[in-house]
Amino acid sequence: MSTVEKTASSDGQDNQYLTFTLGEELYALAIPGIKEIIEFGQFTVVPLMPDYVRGVINLRGAVVPVVDLAARFGQPRSKISRRSCTVIIEVHNDDGERQVFGLLVDAVSAVLDIPPEAIEPPPSFGSRIRTEFISGMARIDGRFVIALDVDHVLSVEDMVALASVSSEHAA
Repeated sequence: MSTVEKTASSDGQDNQYLTFTLGEELYALAIPGIKEIIEFGQFTVVPLMPDYVRGVINLRGAVVPVVDLAARFGQPRSKISRRSCTVIIEVHNDDGERQVFGLLVDAVSAVLDIPPEAIEPPPSFGSRIRTEFISGMARIDGRFVIALDVDHVLSVEDMVALASVSSEHAA
């Protein structure tokens, strides 16, 4: 697993993003929803799940669905390598219930401070992923970073379906 570099932030974690790669693209997720980053390991395949769900893992006794972000974005499934990681995130549904997911990424890059004024609205064209998955675009060191909106990437309908499968397998 790659080393995550953390930069200092004067206003806490509000502007901090975890950057990671999927193929040749650089993506970012806001730090507050991220619980941890683990090396990619074995997972259990669950029948009749969407193609983008690679399976579930046991994380300290909890059943956690693992979503392959590349497949979720309509691209070919991620090829597992020694740099592949699972980013563990926590999202809240409309009822305020907490759900934990794993996001399979090709490699974790760094933790960066990205001020809000450096993030532009998502483009209406030119991206290989659906625009509702994107919260904005930032230019870092001459390269675009796609900031993801995890609430849309993992829609409420998806969370309900995956949560029911996870609870069935936990029983």
